[in-house]
Amino acid sequence: MKTENTVWHEQHISKEQRANLKKQTPCLLWYTGLSGSGKSTVANAVDALLFKLGCHSYLLDGDNVRHGLNGDLGFSDEARIENIRRISEVSTLFLDAGLIVSTAFISPFTQDRASARAKLAQGEFIEVYIDTPISICEQRDPKGLYKKARSGEIKDFTGIDSAYDVPETPEIHVKTAEQSIQECAEQIVNYLDEQGFITISTNISDILSNKKHG
Repeated sequence: MKTENTVWHEQHISKEQRANLKKQTPCLLWYTGLSGSGKSTVANAVDALLFKLGCHSYLLDGDNVRHGLNGDLGFSDEARIENIRRISEVSTLFLDAGLIVSTAFISPFTQDRASARAKLAQGEFIEVYIDTPISICEQRDPKGLYKKARSGEIKDFTGIDSAYDVPETPEIHVKTAEQSIQECAEQIVNYLDEQGFITISTNISDILSNKKHG
Protein backbone atom coordinates (compact mmCIF):
# COMPACT_ATOMS: atom_id res chain seq x y z
CA MET A 1 0.00 0.00 0.00
CA LYS A 2 1.28 3.44 -0.92
CA THR A 3 1.77 5.97 1.88
CA GLU A 4 2.45 9.69 1.96
CA ASN A 5 6.02 8.88 2.98
CA THR A 6 6.90 7.11 -0.27
CA VAL A 7 7.98 9.27 -3.17
CA TRP A 8 9.30 8.44 -6.64
CA HIS A 9 13.10 8.66 -6.75
CA GLU A 10 14.40 10.06 -10.03
CA GLN A 11 17.42 8.26 -11.48
CA HIS A 12 20.38 9.88 -13.23
CA ILE A 13 20.19 7.54 -16.24
CA SER A 14 17.00 7.84 -18.26
CA LYS A 15 15.00 5.17 -20.02
CA GLU A 16 15.90 6.77 -23.35
CA GLN A 17 19.61 6.66 -22.57
CA ARG A 18 19.43 2.99 -21.68
CA ALA A 19 17.50 2.24 -24.87
CA ASN A 20 19.93 4.21 -27.03
CA LEU A 21 22.84 2.26 -25.54
CA LYS A 22 21.10 -0.95 -26.62
CA LYS A 23 20.16 0.49 -30.04
CA GLN A 24 16.53 -0.56 -29.75
CA THR A 25 13.17 0.81 -28.63
CA PRO A 26 11.73 -0.83 -25.49
CA CYS A 27 8.36 -2.53 -25.81
CA LEU A 28 6.23 -5.14 -24.12
CA LEU A 29 5.11 -8.21 -26.07
CA TRP A 30 2.07 -9.35 -24.10
CA TYR A 31 1.28 -12.93 -25.12
CA THR A 32 -2.24 -14.05 -24.27
CA GLY A 33 -4.13 -17.22 -25.07
CA LEU A 34 -5.57 -20.39 -23.61
CA SER A 35 -3.50 -22.91 -21.69
CA GLY A 36 -1.74 -25.09 -24.24
CA SER A 37 -2.10 -22.53 -27.03
CA GLY A 38 1.67 -22.20 -27.37
CA LYS A 39 2.32 -18.88 -25.60
CA SER A 40 5.51 -19.93 -23.82
CA THR A 41 6.78 -21.90 -26.81
CA VAL A 42 6.32 -19.00 -29.22
CA ALA A 43 7.64 -16.46 -26.72
CA ASN A 44 10.76 -18.56 -26.18
CA ALA A 45 11.31 -18.84 -29.94
CA VAL A 46 10.97 -15.07 -30.30
CA ASP A 47 13.35 -14.46 -27.41
CA ALA A 48 15.94 -16.81 -28.96
CA LEU A 49 15.61 -15.08 -32.32
CA LEU A 50 15.98 -11.63 -30.76
CA PHE A 51 19.11 -12.86 -29.00
CA LYS A 52 20.49 -14.08 -32.33
CA LEU A 53 19.79 -10.62 -33.75
CA GLY A 54 21.78 -8.99 -30.95
CA CYS A 55 18.74 -7.51 -29.18
CA HIS A 56 18.42 -7.13 -25.43
CA SER A 57 15.29 -8.90 -24.25
CA TYR A 58 13.81 -10.81 -21.34
CA LEU A 59 10.93 -13.29 -21.05
CA LEU A 60 8.64 -13.41 -18.02
CA ASP A 61 6.85 -16.77 -18.14
CA GLY A 62 3.62 -17.32 -16.23
CA ASP A 63 4.60 -20.59 -14.57
CA ASN A 64 8.09 -19.38 -13.70
CA VAL A 65 6.82 -16.21 -12.06
CA ARG A 66 4.40 -18.25 -9.95
CA HIS A 67 7.38 -20.09 -8.49
CA GLY A 68 8.61 -16.88 -6.89
CA LEU A 69 7.10 -13.40 -7.11
CA ASN A 70 3.52 -14.66 -7.44
CA GLY A 71 3.94 -17.89 -5.52
CA ASP A 72 1.36 -16.78 -2.95
CA LEU A 73 -1.44 -16.44 -5.51
CA GLY A 74 -4.10 -18.95 -6.47
CA PHE A 75 -6.27 -19.04 -9.59
CA SER A 76 -9.48 -17.33 -8.50
CA ASP A 77 -10.56 -14.31 -10.55
CA GLU A 78 -9.22 -12.02 -7.82
CA ALA A 79 -5.86 -13.81 -7.73
CA ARG A 80 -5.57 -13.71 -11.52
CA ILE A 81 -6.16 -9.96 -11.46
CA GLU A 82 -3.41 -9.49 -8.86
CA ASN A 83 -1.13 -11.81 -10.83
CA ILE A 84 -1.44 -9.59 -13.90
CA ARG A 85 -1.13 -6.38 -11.87
CA ARG A 86 2.18 -7.51 -10.42
CA ILE A 87 3.61 -8.68 -13.69
CA SER A 88 2.63 -5.46 -15.45
CA GLU A 89 4.47 -3.49 -12.76
CA VAL A 90 7.58 -5.66 -13.15
CA SER A 91 7.38 -5.31 -16.93
CA THR A 92 7.33 -1.53 -16.59
CA LEU A 93 10.61 -1.68 -14.67
CA PHE A 94 12.18 -3.91 -17.33
CA LEU A 95 11.11 -1.47 -20.04
CA ASP A 96 12.69 1.34 -18.04
CA ALA A 97 15.94 -0.63 -18.34
CA GLY A 98 15.61 -0.40 -22.13
CA LEU A 99 14.65 -4.03 -22.73
CA ILE A 100 12.22 -5.72 -25.09
CA VAL A 101 10.05 -7.64 -22.65
CA SER A 102 7.84 -10.66 -23.28
CA THR A 103 5.17 -11.89 -20.87
CA ALA A 104 3.54 -15.28 -21.48
CA PHE A 105 0.39 -15.46 -19.34
CA ILE A 106 -3.15 -16.58 -20.05
CA SER A 107 -4.28 -13.13 -18.78
CA PRO A 108 -7.91 -13.99 -19.55
CA PHE A 109 -9.62 -10.68 -18.81
CA THR A 110 -9.81 -7.76 -21.24
CA GLN A 111 -9.84 -5.21 -18.43
CA ASP A 112 -6.61 -6.52 -16.92
CA ARG A 113 -4.83 -6.41 -20.27
CA ALA A 114 -6.17 -2.89 -20.79
CA SER A 115 -4.85 -1.86 -17.36
CA ALA A 116 -1.42 -3.22 -18.25
CA ARG A 117 -1.51 -1.27 -21.51
CA ALA A 118 -2.51 1.93 -19.70
CA LYS A 119 0.67 1.84 -17.59
CA LEU A 120 2.86 2.25 -20.68
CA ALA A 121 3.52 4.95 -23.23
CA GLN A 122 1.58 4.93 -26.49
CA GLY A 123 2.69 2.06 -28.71
CA GLU A 124 4.83 0.27 -26.11
CA PHE A 125 2.22 -2.40 -25.32
CA ILE A 126 1.94 -5.02 -28.07
CA GLU A 127 -0.82 -7.54 -27.54
CA VAL A 128 0.06 -10.88 -29.13
CA TYR A 129 -2.98 -13.14 -29.35
CA ILE A 130 -1.94 -16.79 -29.57
CA ASP A 131 -5.11 -18.03 -31.23
CA THR A 132 -5.44 -21.78 -30.90
CA PRO A 133 -8.79 -23.65 -30.81
CA ILE A 134 -9.54 -25.16 -27.42
CA SER A 135 -9.92 -28.56 -29.06
CA ILE A 136 -6.27 -28.44 -30.13
CA CYS A 137 -5.18 -27.08 -26.75
CA GLU A 138 -6.88 -30.08 -25.14
CA GLN A 139 -5.21 -32.47 -27.57
CA ARG A 140 -1.82 -31.03 -26.63
CA ASP A 141 -2.57 -30.70 -22.90
CA PRO A 142 1.15 -30.93 -21.98
CA LYS A 143 0.46 -30.70 -18.24
CA GLY A 144 -2.73 -32.76 -18.18
CA LEU A 145 -4.64 -29.75 -16.88
CA TYR A 146 -7.64 -29.93 -19.21
CA LYS A 147 -8.23 -33.56 -18.24
CA LYS A 148 -8.15 -32.59 -14.56
CA ALA A 149 -10.43 -29.60 -15.19
CA ARG A 150 -12.95 -31.74 -17.07
CA SER A 151 -13.00 -34.24 -14.21
CA GLY A 152 -13.46 -31.50 -11.62
CA GLU A 153 -10.03 -31.91 -10.02
CA ILE A 154 -9.12 -28.32 -10.96
CA LYS A 155 -11.51 -25.42 -10.48
CA ASP A 156 -11.53 -21.98 -12.15
CA PHE A 157 -9.76 -23.30 -15.24
CA THR A 158 -9.77 -20.88 -18.17
CA GLY A 159 -11.87 -22.09 -21.08
CA ILE A 160 -13.67 -24.71 -18.97
CA ASP A 161 -15.28 -23.09 -15.94
CA SER A 162 -13.60 -19.67 -16.07
CA ALA A 163 -14.01 -17.14 -18.87
CA TYR A 164 -11.45 -16.09 -21.47
CA ASP A 165 -12.02 -12.72 -23.16
CA VAL A 166 -10.80 -13.05 -26.74
CA PRO A 167 -8.73 -9.99 -27.80
CA GLU A 168 -10.71 -7.88 -30.27
CA THR A 169 -7.90 -5.88 -31.85
CA PRO A 170 -4.51 -7.40 -30.97
CA GLU A 171 -1.47 -5.84 -32.58
CA ILE A 172 -0.31 -9.34 -33.59
CA HIS A 173 -2.60 -12.30 -34.29
CA VAL A 174 -0.80 -15.66 -34.32
CA LYS A 175 -2.43 -18.97 -35.25
CA THR A 176 -0.31 -21.87 -34.03
CA ALA A 177 -2.64 -24.46 -35.55
CA GLU A 178 -1.81 -23.12 -39.02
CA GLN A 179 1.80 -21.95 -38.61
CA SER A 180 4.99 -23.54 -37.36
CA ILE A 181 6.56 -22.14 -34.20
CA GLN A 182 9.35 -20.65 -36.29
CA GLU A 183 6.87 -18.97 -38.64
CA CYS A 184 5.06 -17.52 -35.63
CA ALA A 185 8.34 -16.21 -34.21
CA GLU A 186 9.34 -14.63 -37.50
CA GLN A 187 5.92 -12.96 -37.81
CA ILE A 188 6.39 -11.30 -34.42
CA VAL A 189 10.01 -10.28 -34.96
CA ASN A 190 9.18 -8.87 -38.40
CA TYR A 191 6.46 -6.76 -36.76
CA LEU A 192 9.03 -5.32 -34.35
CA ASP A 193 11.26 -4.48 -37.31
CA GLU A 194 8.42 -2.93 -39.35
CA GLN A 195 7.32 -0.78 -36.40
CA GLY A 196 10.87 0.44 -35.70
CA PHE A 197 11.45 -1.22 -32.34
CA ILE A 198 14.46 -3.05 -33.74
CA THR A 199 16.47 -2.90 -36.94
CA ILE A 200 17.18 -6.16 -38.71
CA SER A 201 20.31 -5.76 -40.79
CA THR A 202 20.28 -9.29 -42.18
CA ASN A 203 17.80 -11.86 -43.45
CA ILE A 204 16.16 -13.85 -40.67
CA SER A 205 16.35 -17.01 -42.77
CA ASP A 206 20.13 -16.61 -42.94
CA ILE A 207 20.31 -16.42 -39.15
CA LEU A 208 18.23 -19.57 -38.82
CA SER A 209 20.37 -21.30 -41.42
CA ASN A 210 23.52 -20.43 -39.48
CA LYS A 211 21.90 -21.75 -36.34
CA LYS A 212 21.17 -25.07 -38.01
CA HIS A 213 24.57 -25.50 -39.61
CA GLY A 214 26.76 -23.66 -37.14
